[in-house]
Amino acid sequence: MAQPVGIKDVARAAGVSVGTVSNVINRPDSVATETRARVLSAIDRLGYVRSESARQLRAGRSRIMGLLVLDMGNPFFVDVARGAERAARDAGLGVMVCNSAQSAGEEADYLSLFAEQRVRGVLLTPADATGRNIASFRRHGIPFVLVDRVAEGTTECSVSVDDVAGGALAVRHLVDAGHRSIAYVSGPPGFNQVRDRRTGALNALAEAGLSPSALRELPTERLDVAAGRDAGARLLGLAERPTAVFCANDLLALGVLQAMYAAGVGVPDDLAIVGYDDIEFAAAAAVPLTSVRQPAVTMGALAAELLLEETEAETETGPRRHEHRRVVLQPELVVRRSSLSAR
Repeated sequence: MAQPVGIKDVARAAGVSVGTVSNVINRPDSVATETRARVLSAIDRLGYVRSESARQLRAGRSRIMGLLVLDMGNPFFVDVARGAERAARDAGLGVMVCNSAQSAGEEADYLSLFAEQRVRGVLLTPADATGRNIASFRRHGIPFVLVDRVAEGTTECSVSVDDVAGGALAVRHLVDAGHRSIAYVSGPPGFNQVRDRRTGALNALAEAGLSPSALRELPTERLDVAAGRDAGARLLGLAERPTAVFCANDLLALGVLQAMYAAGVGVPDDLAIVGYDDIEFAAAAAVPLTSVRQPAVTMGALAAELLLEETEAETETGPRRHEHRRVVLQPELVVRRSSLSAR
C-alpha cells in the first residue's frame, strides 16, 4: 500500500522548507509568487492532501460540528439535520451526524466520540432522561445546544417547539369535531416532548369542560411505526374504544393507521387520527394524516447558528461574553382527511 504524501515530501519536491509549504497552505499571501507557484505545482503533482486532524491539533479548533439525534429513521430528524447542515456549510463547517436510536447507552458512546474528536460543538436531542450523559459531557468544555428540547435545569442554549401548545392544538381540533373519548399514543414517558404534548392535550380537554379521564394514554417503548402498530392492536382490544387518537409523532400515527386498515376499521369514520411533526409521509399516507407541524429545518438551522455564535465568541485571549438563549418556536395544525369524520 502506498504511503500518504506528507508535507515533507512536498517541501523536498519544491526545494523549499516545510515552513514555506505551511505558509503556502495557510498564509499564501506571505509567500513570493514564484515560490508559491512552485509549491502549488508540487502539491498538485504529488496529490498532497493536508491532514485536517493535524491542523486541528495545532489550531485547537475543529471544522466539524456534531449532531446527535434520537432516530434518523424519523424524517423529522432528517429535516433537522438538513437545516443544521445548511447553516454549518455556510460557515465553512461540516456536520458529523450520529443516531442514538433512542438509547441512552448509544448516546453516551457518541458523546464520548465527539469529545475524542474535539468537535467544534454538538447539537443534541437527548435520549437519556436522567441528564447524566449531559452532565458527563459538560466536563469536556465542548459547547452544545439542545434541539427539540427545552434546556430545563441547564444554562445551555436550546431550540424547541412549544409542545404544550401543540398537544392542545391536536386535541382541541378533535374535541371541536365532536370527540369525547380520545386515546393518546404517547411513546416513552421519560421524554419531555411526550409529557408536554400530554399536558397540552389535557389543557384542551379542561378548556372544553371535559374530565382528564376523557384522555386514555397508551404508552409505547419507542417512537416508530412498529410501536404504533402495537398500540393500534391494543386500541382494538379495548372494551370501550375511543373515537379518536392523538399520537406523539407521525410514525406512531402511521402505525396506528396501518393497524386500523388491517382490521377493517375505517379512518376517519370509525376512528379519527392526529399525528405530530407533519413529516413528508403524513400527506402521502393512504388516508392523508392530520398532523401538528414542527418547523424542523428551521429548528436545525437556528440551533446550528446558536452553536456557531457561541463558538465564534471564543478568541485567542479567552471567551467573549455569550448569552445563552432558549428559542421556542410555535407549532401549526395541518388538517387532512384522517380527522375529518362527521360526528
